[in-house]
This record gives sequence, C-alpha cells and structure tokens, in this order.
Amino acid sequence: MYGNLQGSGRVQVKGMGICYIVGAGEFGGKPFQKEKDDLVIACDGGFSNCRRNNIVADLVVGDFDSLGYVPEHSGVIQLKPEKDETDTGWAVTEGLRRGYREFILYGGTGGRISHTIANIQLLTDLAEKSCHGILIGKDSWYRVIKNDEIYFDEQETGYLSVFCLGDVAEGVYETGLKYELENAVLTKEYPVGVSNEFTGMKSRVSVREGTLLLIGERIK
Repeated sequence: MYGNLQGSGRVQVKGMGICYIVGAGEFGGKPFQKEKDDLVIACDGGFSNCRRNNIVADLVVGDFDSLGYVPEHSGVIQLKPEKDETDTGWAVTEGLRRGYREFILYGGTGGRISHTIANIQLLTDLAEKSCHGILIGKDSWYRVIKNDEIYFDEQETGYLSVFCLGDVAEGVYETGLKYELENAVLTKEYPVGVSNEFTGMKSRVSVREGTLLLIGERIK
C-alpha cells in the first residue's frame, strides 16, 4: 500500500475504482479527477465543496443541516437528523455495500474536532475490514493500517507521526525515515512515534500485530 499527501496513491482491487467521499470541512489537496469506475458521494455541505472544485457527485446524502437546503440532484438521499451514524459513516457503509475497498475522504477535517476523530474511527473500521482509507486535510493526511504495511516514494515530504491504536502494536518497523524503528513495540500510553521525517528516500511503515494511525503533515 502506498501513501501520498494528495491521496493519489491508488491501491485498487482489480476491476474496482475508488470511493471518494466529500464532506463540508476543509478541502485539502488538489481536486481529484474521477475515473470511470469511481464513485463520488457528497455528504451534506460537501456538495458545496464539490461545486467549488468542479467535482460531479454521483450521490448527495445527508440531513442537510449544514448545507441549509436539499439540492436538486438526481442522486439525493435525505437522511433523518436523528440517526446513529454520521453522514460520512453512511457514505462509507454505502461504498462498502457497492463493493468498494479503497476510500479517499475529503472535507473531513478542519471543523469540529469530534468530527475529525469520528472520521479517524471510520478509517479504523475500514482497516478492520482489510480495506484502505485515507483522510485528506488541508496540510495533513491520516491513514490507519492493521497487520499491514505502507510504502512511500521519494517525493514524499514533511513529518510522519505513528500512533498505536489499541493497547499494543508489535513488530513495528519504520525504514527510510530520519528515525528508524526495528521490531519495536508501541503502546497507547507512550507517543514514541511523533514527528518523524521523510528524507527523500523510499520509506516504509509496517506492523506485524496491531493497529497504527499514521499522520502526515507538511513542513511549513
């Protein structure tokens, strides 16, 4: 699996595209180019983000409290305000139902921190299901891997922080970065993986047993 700040590293299941989910938060990175087999779901105020970035949504879902109106669109699905899952959570579930296994989330950061954490939890659920997900922020990206590895090419820049999600993560390797780890054990109590740096070399993060949150940040 490859990582990229712009979310352009495509890790596709053969015959499937990417499920793009656009929320109402900060739209980080460059507008993406939808390909034939991709699915684009705009969540509530994410419809405005799509319009500003000339992105055509296949579905527009939400209770439309943040957008303020129900858009005229052939793929509108109006959800009840009183529900157990977020609009983005509904969109992820719909993408899974349609067979997608790679998800890229835009507009899911920069607003209420509770919503950002909720979106990180969605990434964790995708990792549990052996799917791939990336959340793109304005100057950051977020990935979750479980019993897996992720590679970065030489063009990757900025900081990379790695956190343990769960009690313990065993057999953690970080290679090609400024500070390397070899067969390390990470715990939820001690943030040993904060503020590593890309070095212009190919790099890798892997975990033999456990779940890791990876956060990439641009150097300003």
